[in-house]
Amino acid sequence: MWLKLFFLLLYFLVLFVLARFFEAIVWCETGVFATQLVDPVALSFKKLRTILECRGICYAGLPEKKDVRELVQKSGDLMEGELYSALREEEASESTSSTNFSGEMHFYEQVEDTKDGIWLVQVVAKDKEPLLCKNQWHKMVKKVSQFGIRTGAFNCSNDPRYCSKRGWMKSTLIMSIPQTNTSKGKVMLKEYSGRRIEVEHIFKWINAHVASRIKTIRSTDQLMEEWNKSDRYLVKMYLFANLDQPPAFYSVLSVKFTGRVEFIFVDVQNWNNDIRMKEIGVHQFPAYIVKTPEGIYKYGNTTGEFISHHAMDVFLRSLQPEVNDLFVLSLVLVNLMAWMDLFITQGATIKRFVVLISTLGTYNSLLIMSWLPIIGFLQLPYLESFYEYSLKFLRYANTTTLASWVRADWTFYSSHPALFLSTYLGHGLLIDYFEKKRRRNNNDDEVNVNNLEWLSSLWDWYTSYLFHPIASFQHYPHTLDWEEDPDLLLERLAFPDLWLHPLIPTDYIKNLPTWRFKCVAGHSEDEISESCHETDSDSECENHDVMCNKSGVSDNEESSARLLPAEGKVQTNEESSAGERSSGSISQSTPRLHGNTSVTEDDEPDWSTWPNNMLHCSECVVCLENFKNGCLIMGLPCGHVFHQQCIVVWLAGGRHCCPVCRWVSYKKKHQFVR
Repeated sequence: MWLKLFFLLLYFLVLFVLARFFEAIVWCETGVFATQLVDPVALSFKKLRTILECRGICYAGLPEKKDVRELVQKSGDLMEGELYSALREEEASESTSSTNFSGEMHFYEQVEDTKDGIWLVQVVAKDKEPLLCKNQWHKMVKKVSQFGIRTGAFNCSNDPRYCSKRGWMKSTLIMSIPQTNTSKGKVMLKEYSGRRIEVEHIFKWINAHVASRIKTIRSTDQLMEEWNKSDRYLVKMYLFANLDQPPAFYSVLSVKFTGRVEFIFVDVQNWNNDIRMKEIGVHQFPAYIVKTPEGIYKYGNTTGEFISHHAMDVFLRSLQPEVNDLFVLSLVLVNLMAWMDLFITQGATIKRFVVLISTLGTYNSLLIMSWLPIIGFLQLPYLESFYEYSLKFLRYANTTTLASWVRADWTFYSSHPALFLSTYLGHGLLIDYFEKKRRRNNNDDEVNVNNLEWLSSLWDWYTSYLFHPIASFQHYPHTLDWEEDPDLLLERLAFPDLWLHPLIPTDYIKNLPTWRFKCVAGHSEDEISESCHETDSDSECENHDVMCNKSGVSDNEESSARLLPAEGKVQTNEESSAGERSSGSISQSTPRLHGNTSVTEDDEPDWSTWPNNMLHCSECVVCLENFKNGCLIMGLPCGHVFHQQCIVVWLAGGRHCCPVCRWVSYKKKHQFVR
């Protein structure tokens, strides 16, 4: 996760440097920057008209170039970046579309239930022609969509009962707009009653209704009273301009930020008192002033702060965000980080996409689960001070020059999605190249695995998961303890049925201690030959010679052997008969046959070759046979020892516990010294 986060931050740094590089190229070719002011006199009538349409300033009739230039100057300074964006938005707006409502419920969900937006709906009466023809309606949609106004068409033939209920007996235009200045308030429907069916007049009617929601100030006394008043709005946006009504983009933003930012329009057409204006920091008109509890900020002086709907929307979202804005931002960042797995993962192509889908699901699930308690905490009254301090920090950060650069880059790359995707793909391919080179240097075999081989391994894992669920988890540590690693406990809790089937991978078996059983003789060869001559049977002596060359344990020693820790002592039959040997009497050996091996009482195992944590024993309880000299034996974490072949068959059969004490064979057992 941290590696993907590092690559994502590196990608943002690349985007920042690339944007500065593009600015340098533009400056070398044209000699201007995006923040450089443009003289409206040098622009053509078409470009001036495009600027007015993007700002949403209404004009009547066929104005001359002089009138259009004055309207541009009265609405705000024009920058090179805004001119470029306006010309590009005019080309992009050709692909706009509107919604066709199917009935009453569809209309209610989309229009009447929308609390923070504006809708313009053309109602077509039954068996009647629409108010605007197809060409006029297309122009209307193109004009209002750049301000975030959504459009649609309702044909009364689909639901005549609802049209008669609303009184829509003739074709008309309906505009929905929030009724109050509170967030999530009621919505009112306005019907167009004008006589002139023209796009400009209809747009002027829309702007007039939207601008009526904005508080308008026309005197200095009223301005000072409003300026010094403290109310529930922490952020206020003032527009000082010599206009009859505010531009459409300014009015539409007042609807979008209802309850968060208060928009105020100051009409300075008949003002002569400049002293009051200088007291509040306004020296020229027009001016966009943002008043916050931390101070006053003049909008439009830094990079990316254009007099347009999109640029001011990004600025206000970063200045006074809501929870939904932060959630969308975190969702974008998390998914960008998750897509890095497509390039970091090496091997087959199918494997990359499988890992990508898994990462996307995991990251998005964790994001949603993380936001649920955050939303709950924000409702607590005890965290209001924390929320206010967080907003204050955001306002401080978003009024810096670096923040203006970031907003300008966000606006630039969001308007050029192809450039954003191509740079992301190029960054990912570079990550893939260096990651593949690093793994090849480490001799990683996953780099050369093709799709067929990986699908085969995936199928093996899947089938093993069906029959042995726990065995599907690779690299299972054989020395793991639940108390030492609680993550394993959480993995097991995620599969409750696994408690009934405690199956584990058999990889731990190769790590169990294995060694050869060795035996040490208890008497010298002379003593053994003397004891052979004292016997009456030559066959008994021959059998005794055979026993001297092989290791074994007598029946008395089997019954008297103790299972003690390594630090203790093993009591053998030799120690118990030490008194008899000291008096010169030698006990006669009684032979016992176990298959092809016979054991005597005088031979004992060589305990020095055994691991320290193994218990001393001479018999395998799985096959119930004594250990032969030189045979392979294996110990379990609990300390019990068995034939290697016997215990491997026992464990591989699914019985992952000790046959004696039932302690799990993959879990370390702490040894206690008595």
